Amino acid sequence: MSGETLARLLARRILIDGPLSVGAFMGEALGHPRLGYYMRQDPFGADGDFTTAPEISQMFGELVGLWCVDTWARLGGPAPFHLIELGPGRGTLMRDALRAAAVVPAFTQAATIHLVETSPSLRARQRETLDGLAIHWHDRLEDVPEGPTLLIANEFFDALPIRQIQKTAHGWFERLVDLDPAGTEESPRFRFVLEAFGSSGSRLVPEALRDAPDGSVVEVSPASLGVAHAIGARLAAHPGAALAIDYGYSHGPAVGDTLQALRRHAYAPVLDDPGEADLTAHVDFAALAAAARAAGAEAFLPVDQGEWLERLGIRQRAAALSIRATPKQAADIRTALARLIEPEQMGKLFKALAFATPGLFAEGNAPAGFALV
Repeated sequence: MSGETLARLLARRILIDGPLSVGAFMGEALGHPRLGYYMRQDPFGADGDFTTAPEISQMFGELVGLWCVDTWARLGGPAPFHLIELGPGRGTLMRDALRAAAVVPAFTQAATIHLVETSPSLRARQRETLDGLAIHWHDRLEDVPEGPTLLIANEFFDALPIRQIQKTAHGWFERLVDLDPAGTEESPRFRFVLEAFGSSGSRLVPEALRDAPDGSVVEVSPASLGVAHAIGARLAAHPGAALAIDYGYSHGPAVGDTLQALRRHAYAPVLDDPGEADLTAHVDFAALAAAARAAGAEAFLPVDQGEWLERLGIRQRAAALSIRATPKQAADIRTALARLIEPEQMGKLFKALAFATPGLFAEGNAPAGFALV
């Protein structure tokens, strides 16, 4: 229908089926086949709505690439193997990772590249960025062939749908998205409400948080746990490792509403204009690790992104890049380095988490940049 908007589609759905879960609203806002945020545009970079670490500096992708080379060597250098990226954005991280990994030609020769991406517009951008490379695109991780695996997921889990459960004087109730009476048929508006009957959301609340004070909001992401379980199952069945980098918390479940919308590099109201802004929420790294372990993989304690990048030598890489740089380029390198590693920027909020085939890092070893549990 000409002029159709996602807001109108969601409004009709709510009128017919009742309020949506936060997860259903988020899933449609980001992934509706025609009108979802990621389906219609390239949201990255200065001209988009937000900037991810690979777009800040080539150093980020290069160190991820070298991490992959090191891990591949510890696997015994399998050839061929699957190099997988979940939610690869513009393809910038993969491009930089492969350029750095080219110092070990056997690695790039053995790698079969798989990008798990559902957005047609982003697939087109990835095709441009990775021009000349043999790329296999998939809608789901489960569609990637079996075999030795290295997997990267940078700022992937934060965009997967979450559900929110709120504590009241009468128990835990799931938070839903309903129509706001202030809206119209042509310009619908939305509001948060609590489920009207029962307390079905209570079963999703971790035991450690059951006694949280009234008004508390707990977030869970069954979609994220499903992906982490799939990664764990793959690594339990085939030799390999996975690296997830995202923003969130690492020490068990937490209370708090972290759902946010970003538009043109600024925060926006979460429920306004679905499909026009990015929606994300903090990642529960402990829950991801538990899901992967439940599927048979080993997981390593999350480490702050800044600390992880420093352990991998980002300061030395910045110094090397600065040697032949102009004064302005050298200043840009320093600015990018600070954005990636300083605690008040991305260095502490963003964290890295690794999964691996059990026994891969035996004899007192851990993946590069990580410590033993």
